Amino acid sequence: MVFLVGLMVQSTSPIAGLFISLHHNVSGVEPTREAPKGEPFLYEAGWKDGCAVFFYSLVCIVMHAIIQEYFLDKISKKFHLSKSRLSALNESGQLVVFQLMTLIWGGDAIFREGFLFNIPQLWDGYPNHSMTFLLKLWWVVQAAYWIHTIPELYFQRVKKDEWAGRIRQAVVGFTFVSLAYFFKFQRVGVALIVLHSLAEFVAHSYRLNSILRGEREDVLDKFLGLVNGAVFVCVRLCSLVLGVLTFYFGLAGAAPLLIRVAALSILVSFQVYLMFNFISETMKQRQEARQLAQSKPKKERKDKPKKEKVKKSHNEESDLPEVDQNTNKTLRQRQPAAKK
Repeated sequence: MVFLVGLMVQSTSPIAGLFISLHHNVSGVEPTREAPKGEPFLYEAGWKDGCAVFFYSLVCIVMHAIIQEYFLDKISKKFHLSKSRLSALNESGQLVVFQLMTLIWGGDAIFREGFLFNIPQLWDGYPNHSMTFLLKLWWVVQAAYWIHTIPELYFQRVKKDEWAGRIRQAVVGFTFVSLAYFFKFQRVGVALIVLHSLAEFVAHSYRLNSILRGEREDVLDKFLGLVNGAVFVCVRLCSLVLGVLTFYFGLAGAAPLLIRVAALSILVSFQVYLMFNFISETMKQRQEARQLAQSKPKKERKDKPKKEKVKKSHNEESDLPEVDQNTNKTLRQRQPAAKK
């Protein structure tokens, strides 16, 4: 509200506009009588983008609170989740919304720019890669989201033992976005982040399904698990192929060798790290499932003899004549009376 009110005051309007509007435009003309449509504005990266990132991180905090209060809190009250599952629900619920927004917004930018059907456009003309208004705003929001996750640890009262993993995830996400943005890899960066957001959206959707359905395994749970694994592997392979095409072949001669090798090394290392974690987590889940499957028959075996003994006693009595059965019943009734 301070920044929005600052826009209305003439003396503070330039300072407030530094945080709210986007800067570093390289082309564009406002509509006039001679040119009613004007010319589209194109932007590049610059130091003033830091002010915009700070302002939109505050917007992300507000949106985070809205999603938490009106959606996630109501879901948690309905399902009566434990503390561990509640924490997982809050984390995956927020990330599902963010990854879906990233996927739709970034996918729309890819279609509008024509990157999907013209892959060489990702590296042609480097480093003169100007951005449209929506594409630049997309990059600013990406950086702002990862910054806002750190104060959210305090606002949501997250356990301190979970802080390290959350902070590490935020630092890695912000680092990737910043490097791709300021080294003018915005075109290939938006393609790689959209691919990654697809895998993350499917993964957190599968996780939410597991949280809300509990330990029950059915056809839907197995189907979502197969979809999650298939999408994850395909995204990792597509990211590696796109990275090699861009940094090894496409930018050869246009970008310095050191930058290309460093970018490709970081990308390959990140994909291998994610693949290793996915495989290890899958093997761990299968081992736990086998242990549960092996422990269930043992309990059933222990319970069966008791039932058989009871059945045998009834069968032995049923084999006797009616007179002997009546005498057995009277003897049983006399024994408690004698004890009294």
